[in-house]
Amino acid sequence: MSIHRFVSTARNQSLRHTALALAIAAGVTLAGPAAAQSSTGAIFGTAPAGDSVLIQNDGGVSREVSVDANGRYTAGSLPLGSYTVSLKKDGAVVDSRSKVSLTVGAGTQVSFAATAAAEAKSLGAVTVMANALPAIDVSQMDTRTVITADDLSRLPVARSAEAIAILAPGVNTGSSYFTGPTGQTLVSFGGSSIAENAYYINGFNTTDVLHNFGGITLPYGAIDQQQMLTGGYGAAYGRSDGGVINQVGKRGTNDWHFGAQVVWQPKFGESDPDNGFYPTGPQFLSNSAGGRQGQIYQFRNDNKSWERAEDFYFGGPLIKDTLYIFGAVEDNHINDGVNVASRSTLTQTNYSYDRPKYYGKIDWNINDSNILEFTGVSNKSMYSGNTYKYTYAPPATQGTQGAFLGPATYTKGGADLWTTKYTGYITDDLTVEALYGKMNQINYSRAAGGSEAYVVSAANQDPTMLPAGSSGITGPQINETVDDPNARDKTSNLRLDVNYKIGTHSITAGIDNLDLNSMDIGTTPSGPGYYWVYYHGAPTAPISSLPGESVGAPGGNGYYVAKTIYSNAASARVKQRAQFIEDAWQVTDRVLLNLGIRNDQFTNYNPDGIPYLRLTKPQWAPRIGASWDVYGDSSLKVYGNAGRYYLAEPANVAIRGAAGSTYTSQYFTYTGIDASTGAPTGLTQIPQDRYPGVSANNEFGVPPDPKTVTSANAKAEYQDEYIAGFDKTLDMFDQHWVWGAKGTYRVLRNDLDDVCDDNTIMNYAAAQGLDPVAALGSTGCYIMNPGRTANINVSNGAGGYSTLTIPWSAWGMPTLLRKYVAANFYLEHPFDGKWYGRIDYVWSHNFGNTEGSVRSDIGQTDVSQTEDWDNAGVMTYANGDLANDRRHQLKMVGYYQITSEWLVGGNAQILSGTPKMCLGYFGSTQDDPFGYAAAYHFCGPSGTPAAPGSTGRTPWQEIFSLNAEYRPNWAGKKLAFDVMVYNIFDKQVITQYYQTSESGPSTLSSRWQTPISWTTPRYVRFSVSYDF
Repeated sequence: MSIHRFVSTARNQSLRHTALALAIAAGVTLAGPAAAQSSTGAIFGTAPAGDSVLIQNDGGVSREVSVDANGRYTAGSLPLGSYTVSLKKDGAVVDSRSKVSLTVGAGTQVSFAATAAAEAKSLGAVTVMANALPAIDVSQMDTRTVITADDLSRLPVARSAEAIAILAPGVNTGSSYFTGPTGQTLVSFGGSSIAENAYYINGFNTTDVLHNFGGITLPYGAIDQQQMLTGGYGAAYGRSDGGVINQVGKRGTNDWHFGAQVVWQPKFGESDPDNGFYPTGPQFLSNSAGGRQGQIYQFRNDNKSWERAEDFYFGGPLIKDTLYIFGAVEDNHINDGVNVASRSTLTQTNYSYDRPKYYGKIDWNINDSNILEFTGVSNKSMYSGNTYKYTYAPPATQGTQGAFLGPATYTKGGADLWTTKYTGYITDDLTVEALYGKMNQINYSRAAGGSEAYVVSAANQDPTMLPAGSSGITGPQINETVDDPNARDKTSNLRLDVNYKIGTHSITAGIDNLDLNSMDIGTTPSGPGYYWVYYHGAPTAPISSLPGESVGAPGGNGYYVAKTIYSNAASARVKQRAQFIEDAWQVTDRVLLNLGIRNDQFTNYNPDGIPYLRLTKPQWAPRIGASWDVYGDSSLKVYGNAGRYYLAEPANVAIRGAAGSTYTSQYFTYTGIDASTGAPTGLTQIPQDRYPGVSANNEFGVPPDPKTVTSANAKAEYQDEYIAGFDKTLDMFDQHWVWGAKGTYRVLRNDLDDVCDDNTIMNYAAAQGLDPVAALGSTGCYIMNPGRTANINVSNGAGGYSTLTIPWSAWGMPTLLRKYVAANFYLEHPFDGKWYGRIDYVWSHNFGNTEGSVRSDIGQTDVSQTEDWDNAGVMTYANGDLANDRRHQLKMVGYYQITSEWLVGGNAQILSGTPKMCLGYFGSTQDDPFGYAAAYHFCGPSGTPAAPGSTGRTPWQEIFSLNAEYRPNWAGKKLAFDVMVYNIFDKQVITQYYQTSESGPSTLSSRWQTPISWTTPRYVRFSVSYDF
C-alpha cells in the first residue's frame, strides 16, 4: 500500500571470537546438540575406547559419559561455564583438563590421546597443547560470531545488543527510520531488511511481535555471551532469513560474587553534531524559484545529552552444588537532551529517557541427570519531554527557541518475560530439552491534549502568505497521531528438543511453537481527527490521475493543501508452528554431515479471530551442511551449507491490511494561513472524483472480508542460502593465527506483499464474467506473491465466492528479484594471554527490485504492505542496488594487555556508502497514474529514469574507537577504571537523505537530498566497576 508518509508513532521514535578448542584430536568427533540460538554448548573429543569422561563445572553440573568403541565421546546440552574435563579408567581419574570454557551453540574439543595427554598443560581459561597450533572447531558448519563478557569488558563498544552485533562481518546498521521496542537502532544481516531477524534470550524468542523490529535484550552486565548467526543454521530454528541475535545470560556458581558499575557519558565529552544544510547545485531548486540552496536546514550543534548508568549484580549458591541464583539490575538515564528539528518541523524538544533493565536466573541441579532453569527479564524505555516552537532566521545558522507548545508524547516501550527450561540427560545417548515462556510487550503512549490540527510540510506553504523571514507556520499541535494507551503484545513460546545418538549419528527432533497477540494497536489523528498537509506543484498538472480517485489541477501559483485522515486501530493474532528433524552424521573420521528438514506453519488472524492468511500446508525447509577436517588434526577445515529459510508475517500486517484502515485526502487551494495554528484559510475545493476524500488504496475504514485480503494460493516468504568456506591455522611471526574465507549467496525465492492495481483487477474480472466492483474487495489491494499467478476470491453476493485468476504478466511488473553475494576474508590472532586481534573484509553486492518486508529509503514500516509491487508505476525502473547494499566493509578489533594492570582496546569500521534514491512523478509526462504522488523511480521535473543507486551513494564511514582500562593490583584486580572514546577522529557523515525530488508535478522539492541522519559524533564514556 502507499505509505502514510507523515505519521511517526511511538514505535518509530566483530569481532568473531571463534570457538577455538585448543586440543588436537586424532580425528573429527561427533558433537552433540549445541545448535544455533541455543543457550548451551557441547564438549567432545577422543579418548581410549572403553574409558569414561567426567565433566564438571563450577555451577554444580556433573556428567559422566562413556567413550565408544571408536574412541569418541560427546556431552551435549551443557550449560555455559568453566569446566574440568577428566579421563577416568577403571573408576580412577588418570588425566584432566581444567578451565575449559564453552561457547554458545558450539562444540569444544577436549581429547585424551595417549601421547598428547602426557604433554598437556593448563593455560589461563582454555586448555592448550604445548606443541600445538590453535585448533579450529571442526564440528560447526554454520557462520557465527560469539562475543563473551570478557570481550565486552576489553573492547570499545556501545552498550547495546545491536552495537555488539555489528562487530560481526556482514552485519550493518539499518535505516534511522526504524527502531526497536526500546528505541534501539536496528541492524541488517547479509543484505536482508531489518525486519527479517530473530532475537533470543536463553533460548526464548523475544522478537518484536508487532513489526519484527528487533527484540528484547539483556542488561549489558548480565550478558555472558552474545551469538550473531549470519547464516547456515540448522533445522531446529527458523523464522528468520536475515540473521539472529542470541543472548545467554550469566548464572550463579558455587562462589558468591557481587559487583557494581557506574557509567558516565558527559555532555562536555561529546562533539557538536554537524548541522544540516540544503544542498547546492544546478540540479536543485534555485533560490530565485523558492529554493534554499546553502541555507541551514537543521541546526544540530546543540542536539546533545548526557548519560549515566548504574549496574549491580550478584550470584552464588543458595544450596551448594544444587541451587543457584544470579541477578542483575541496570538503570540507564539520558538527561538534558535537546533535539532541534529541521525547517520542515520547526520545533525544539527537551527530553529525557529512563531505561531500567532487570535480569534474574535460578538454576536447580535436581541431580546429575536433570536440570531445571528459571529466567526472568524486564527491559523498558520511558521517554518524556517538552516541546517548543523553534524559529529559523536565515542566513543565520542558529535559530531561536520560542513559545512552549506542550508536553511531548510520553512513551513507554519494552517487555517483561519469564521462561522455564528443563534438561534431562536420560542416558548417555538420549537428551531431552523443553522450554516454555511468556512475554508481555508494552506499547504505551500518552499524547498531550490539544484541539488544533497538526501541520505537515510547512516548508511547502505559499511564501507570499508568511511573515517576512518565516520558514513556515506549524501551530501549537505537536502530536500528529494518538496511540491507544492500552496497546500491548503477548508472546508464548514452547520448544521441545529430543536428541538421540546411535552409532555415528546424532539425531535431533522437536517442535517450535509461537503464539503472538497484538491488542489495541494502531493510531488515530490528533486534535480534530485530521491533519493538514501542504503541497506545491505545477499549476496546470492534475494532482492525481488515478481513475475513480483523480484530483484536478490546483491552478493559481501551484500551492494547495490536503485535509488528511489516517487511522488504523485493531487487534490481531498470529499462530506459528514448526516441526524439525536433523542428523549430525559422522561419515568418516574427517567428514561430518548435518542433514535436516523443517516444516513451518503460519496462520494470521484478523481482529475478529478469523484467519485471513493460512499457510499451513507443508513448507519444507531443507538444511544441509558439511565439515571436512582435511588433515585430521583440526588445522584446516573446509565447510559448506545450503538451506531454505521461511519468514512468518508479523501481527502488523493485519492492522492495516485486514482490519479496515482509513486513509483519505481532500484537496483545497487557500488564500491565507492562520498565524497561530498554521491551518489554511479561505479554502476552495479542488475538483476530485470522490467526496469528502479520495484514497489511492480504497482505505475508507471498512473491515475487509478475511477471504478477500490475500490471494487464495499465497505462499510464505522464503529465501535460499548457500555458503562455502575454509578456516586454516597459520604460524607467522612466531605467533599462532587463524585465517580463512567464505562466500555467501542468498536469493529471495518468494515474497509476500500487497498489489493494488484497481484497473487490472476490474478488467480481468469483467473478462472472466465477474462483478468488477466486487472484485476490488474493500481496498483494491490483495496480499500475494510477486511474480506468481494470483487466485483471488470474489464475493458473489450470495455468501459464496468465485475465483478470479490473474497471471503475473497482467500487472505489467517485473518478476521478483533480491540477491546478495558476498566474499568474506579474515585473519585472527586468538588471545594468548597478551593480545587478541581480528581483521574482516567483506565485499558484497545486494541488488534487485525489493528490499524485503519494509522500505528503508522512505521509512515505510507497513511490513509486507510496502509501496513495492502496488502497481506497475512504482515498479518501473525499480531494479538496482538495494537500500542495504554496502560494497566494501573493513572491520578491525583487538585488545592488548600492556601490563598486568593496564589494557587497551580498539575497534575500527570502514564502510562504503549505501545507495541514494530519487523519487518523483511519473516519467516525462509528470502525471500520477496510480495516485501515489512522487513515489515513482523518476527524478525531478524532467522525469529522468532513476533506478535505485543510479543517483549516487552516501559517503564512506570511517569510525575508530579506543578504550583503556586500569585494574590495579593494590585492589586485588577487583577495581577497574575504564575510559572509551567513540569515533575518536569525529568523522561525521550523512547516512541517509530525503529521497523525494518533487513537492508536486513538475515542481522540484527544496527538501530533496536534505540530510536525515548522520553517524554518531565523538563521545567519551567513563566507567568505574568493582567486583567482589
